[in-house]
Amino acid sequence: MERALHPVTPVRRWEHRGPLLPVRPPRPVPTEPDDGRRQAPPRAGPLARERAALAQAPAKPGDVTLAIIPVHGLPEIRPRDDLVGLLLDALARANERLQDGDVLVVAQKVVSKSEGRVVRLADVTPGERALAMAEESGKDPRQLEVVLSETKEIVRWERGVLISETRHGFICANAGVDRSNAGAPDTVVLLPIDPDASAARIRDEIADRAHAMVAVVITDTFGRAWREGHTNVAIGIAGLAPLKRYIGQRDPAGYELRVTEIAVADEIAAGSELVMGKLDRCPVAIVRGLPFDVSEETAQEYVRPAARDLFR
Repeated sequence: MERALHPVTPVRRWEHRGPLLPVRPPRPVPTEPDDGRRQAPPRAGPLARERAALAQAPAKPGDVTLAIIPVHGLPEIRPRDDLVGLLLDALARANERLQDGDVLVVAQKVVSKSEGRVVRLADVTPGERALAMAEESGKDPRQLEVVLSETKEIVRWERGVLISETRHGFICANAGVDRSNAGAPDTVVLLPIDPDASAARIRDEIADRAHAMVAVVITDTFGRAWREGHTNVAIGIAGLAPLKRYIGQRDPAGYELRVTEIAVADEIAAGSELVMGKLDRCPVAIVRGLPFDVSEETAQEYVRPAARDLFR
């Protein structure tokens, strides 16, 4: 599969963007054509929804055996690359193919890069606030400026740690802006504008091009407020229910569950990181054998309203 448009595409210049439209329900991710005007590509159509029943494979929990398959061989992803085409090529070289009912797990970095969500710090002029924060923390003021531009609200700034609420509603360090695995020096990668729409587009393209009905989970690595260490979580979901809701069901002793909702897509994201790694250049994995409910819900189901948050 040839790279789309250009073999070497320069990193898109950084520009400040105002508040985004609400990210739910999912909408097509804007592309950036050569004339600089933002356009929304057409969705691939209803094929994925028409074949949704194929993804449901009822099974008893004790009968489930999962396989998590790493997908190696993807090149460094650049803006405007055909991510799905490169993925399918990598699978073909490994004599592997997607199957109905698979869950395709994709690291946020490659999605963001393909969508042009990269910033060269040389193009950034830090403002007064970023300069003051850099003076206080010793951090790069240019990167802080990018973080502030991606931040809806600063939740905590203390001892050089910046916890932000993104415009998607996620609470995470540095608004998801990251310098690691950026593909070039002095470059940062931003979260996709709408990760749910990105996941839906990938799912529809796979249905059209690989003739497989899959669910898609886009992941990123988040810290945890009350525990050391990081874990991968789902920031974009298409084709499966994010939550397995036990509310109203009874345990073997007859106790009625009242609040339990298992974050299925987060568990998929965390498990997949075991084979993807952070430094192994393996940004994609396939989870096979997991029964799941097909759903139109998105990762916005995970966003807790501030009014219900006991710690804000």
